[in-house]
Amino acid sequence: MKRRDFLTAAGAGVAASAAVAMPAIAQSAPEVKWRCASSFPKSLDTIYGASELMAKQVSDITDGKFQIQIFAAGEIVPGLQALDATQNKTVEMSHSASYYYVGKDPTFGFGTAVPFGLNARQINAWFLFGNGLTLMNDFYKKYGVVMFPGGNTGGQMGGWFRKEIKTVADLQGLKMRIAGIGGQVLAKLGVVPQQLAGGDIYPALEKGTIDAAEWVGPYDDERLGLYKVAQYYYFPGWWEGSAALNFFVNQEKLAELPKNYRAALTAAMAQANESMLASYDAKNPIAVQSLVKAGTQLRRYPSDVMDAAYKASHQLYDDIAAKNEDFKKVYEDMKAFRNNAYLWWQIVEFTYDDFMVRARTRG
Repeated sequence: MKRRDFLTAAGAGVAASAAVAMPAIAQSAPEVKWRCASSFPKSLDTIYGASELMAKQVSDITDGKFQIQIFAAGEIVPGLQALDATQNKTVEMSHSASYYYVGKDPTFGFGTAVPFGLNARQINAWFLFGNGLTLMNDFYKKYGVVMFPGGNTGGQMGGWFRKEIKTVADLQGLKMRIAGIGGQVLAKLGVVPQQLAGGDIYPALEKGTIDAAEWVGPYDDERLGLYKVAQYYYFPGWWEGSAALNFFVNQEKLAELPKNYRAALTAAMAQANESMLASYDAKNPIAVQSLVKAGTQLRRYPSDVMDAAYKASHQLYDDIAAKNEDFKKVYEDMKAFRNNAYLWWQIVEFTYDDFMVRARTRG
């Protein structure tokens, strides 16, 4: 059938059946209600807001038949137990950060960020057009969940400190809130890492339970009020060249969804994934200026700290890979993807950004 004839026939069919077929389809669609446990407090509107956006889109696409209720950290389970709640079906899905669970297996780190890993565009490319998502979901099968990209913060800052860090020696004995494998690397440099959920960072820093803390970047850090209890704000966050957030869906619950609901969920999560990074890219430039006006002291990590951290990171990766086949498989693939990606970055992305930054400083 020619395209013109097809469209004519299709239009006639739709017109003739609209009064009957469309209501019948709507009436036959099942009502599904899910719960999603977030690892984040509502005050972090960009990260927490990604799960709200996802839920709204699912509802809109399914004409309200598929409803997902979002629960902030602590409302059903603590923020760092969102994955466990998904695994054991306390909730059908969660919005979290994979590297919160490196205590179970260090391979979890690759789902969010590892020190000196991929930037935001690179990890998205690795997930969607490389082997990243396939490799990670093969790993997540052990935990009964399927992962979908759930946002990205972009490049992160390197944390808030009560005192200046001038050499590696200044890190000795510091109690610092830091998640994921970055904490293990800093431990090699003398830091005592502490893993705390986002809502617990400010009181711990205020009371002196910790000496330093990293979270995300200017926008979120300002909202958490960290500048009020620590003066020095370091960059770059070498342990998170970007941080991918994750939607974890219980594998059995996902399989039970009607096909069109699975498609709606996938599309909604993809929109949330894209929206978060754009939001941070718009908000962080304004927030960092606000922080500086409030007295924050921006500091770049000294070269010897960066070099020591880079060396310690890769020594750690080699040690883990020698004992953990899952980690080795994902690490080798990510490393090869990173090397190719930075070849391209070196040619055009970096050179363009470098010129534009220098042009800006010249006015």
